[in-house]
Amino acid sequence: MTDFKKIISHAKEYGFVFPSSEIYDGLSAVYDYAQNGVALKKNIRDYWWKSMVQLHYNIVGIDASIFMHPTTWKASGHVDAFNDPLIDNKDSKKRYRADVLVEDYCGKIENKIDKEITKAAKRFGAAFNPEEFKTTNPRVLGYQEKINTILKRLGQSLEKEDLADVKALIEELEIACPESGSRNWTDVKQFNLMFGTKLGASAESAMNLYLRPETAQGIFVNFLNVQKTGRMKIPFGIAQTGKAFRNEIVARQFIFRMREFEQMEMQFFIPPGTQKEWYEEWKKTRLSWHLSLGMGEENYRFHDHEKLAHYADAAADIEFKFPFGFKELEGIHSRTDFDLSSHEEFSGKKLQYFDPERNENYVPYVVETSVGLDRMFLAVFSWALREETLEDGSTRTLLKLPAILAPTKIAVLPLVKKDGLPEVAKKLMDDLKWDHAVAYDEKDAVGRRYRRQDALGTPYCITIDHQTLEDQTVTLRDRDTMKQERVALDSISGILNEKLDIKNWLKSI
Repeated sequence: MTDFKKIISHAKEYGFVFPSSEIYDGLSAVYDYAQNGVALKKNIRDYWWKSMVQLHYNIVGIDASIFMHPTTWKASGHVDAFNDPLIDNKDSKKRYRADVLVEDYCGKIENKIDKEITKAAKRFGAAFNPEEFKTTNPRVLGYQEKINTILKRLGQSLEKEDLADVKALIEELEIACPESGSRNWTDVKQFNLMFGTKLGASAESAMNLYLRPETAQGIFVNFLNVQKTGRMKIPFGIAQTGKAFRNEIVARQFIFRMREFEQMEMQFFIPPGTQKEWYEEWKKTRLSWHLSLGMGEENYRFHDHEKLAHYADAAADIEFKFPFGFKELEGIHSRTDFDLSSHEEFSGKKLQYFDPERNENYVPYVVETSVGLDRMFLAVFSWALREETLEDGSTRTLLKLPAILAPTKIAVLPLVKKDGLPEVAKKLMDDLKWDHAVAYDEKDAVGRRYRRQDALGTPYCITIDHQTLEDQTVTLRDRDTMKQERVALDSISGILNEKLDIKNWLKSI
């Protein structure tokens, strides 16, 4: 996978992601999506929405407000329990999340496992079985056991809120400040992550509010509204995409962890007692969605939570292999009836469902799927960016985005800026733009234009040349293979519609 600094550099150079307010030296962990980035982000969001809402007759969408009544966050547990364990280094004066320091330590051990596997693969060649090696090699098993022991202790300490033991663990592992190398740590303390704000025209009458730290609560408080107006029958789901805000102390790794981010969530309401089967069903369904993009099964894995949130009876992450290791991309949580029951208690309003098949009223249980849109963007972008050495020894920078997600699907290129070729190219562009995002480029030699489109992730280029005027054919070039074929001008639309049909991508789910 490409070096992470190159990923950040490419994202800026080719108009995907800019540092926010850059002319004022930026704002830490805040980014703007540029012209190509906003298109890629929208395409990811649409791909999720179509698979989640359009393809499920019993899932509908809403768009709840960022501002919510402050009691919402008391009922949800965020006021009392939405905390991160923080630790300060006395010498560098830098503040860190204690759990992240420990997880990064385990990440370094995972890197040692990867190195052992790489060495063994070179030693054994084609006969090498990485899975068998991981489960039998004593050194790898020792590393894995150490990771498991550390993470289990961390999870138990956080669950019991034994912050003294979290500090003790950091000291026992001799974890140093990443910046100064110092091991001079303060005690671990809890820090609430919500951003406070005010609603009202004057300071005296203003109400204290929070920017929402998650989108899920907007779904829960609208449960009955949606159920009744949509005549929804359990099991059913409510989906939502939107911004959330967390005052992350350790905001880092580009757009992986930001203070303002976007979530794609779905809450699935089910009868009590059925949560285990639905939890497993949604784990399978969501992994299939990720795999449909063709980014390699080996780049995904499930991670079951040692420490469960206060509302959950089961939780797992789908982790993706980012350039900095396997990290959470999506969470699947069995939230029980905590949210609806708590809102029922705090609001004094009944949030129950009458089940005609059971002939009873009950508070539904919930299985949640929640994927970070920005993290999904980073997963796709970092996987796609690569440098290839060609047969002639030259290199090309390739952004191998899944074609269905690419910001621009087709580039139309007249070979020269004369002889009527631009007119034919522009007419073709006008025909194609109704179905696809199309770019037009007539500057530089056609080879350099191909390279530019490769770096932008455009899957297909169509070149209009003098032969086009003679026989009404064009050159269709594939980004990934660089293969060029001559096709009839009047058939190009049908060929591209087939290649870029979302059905061919989602039907595997």
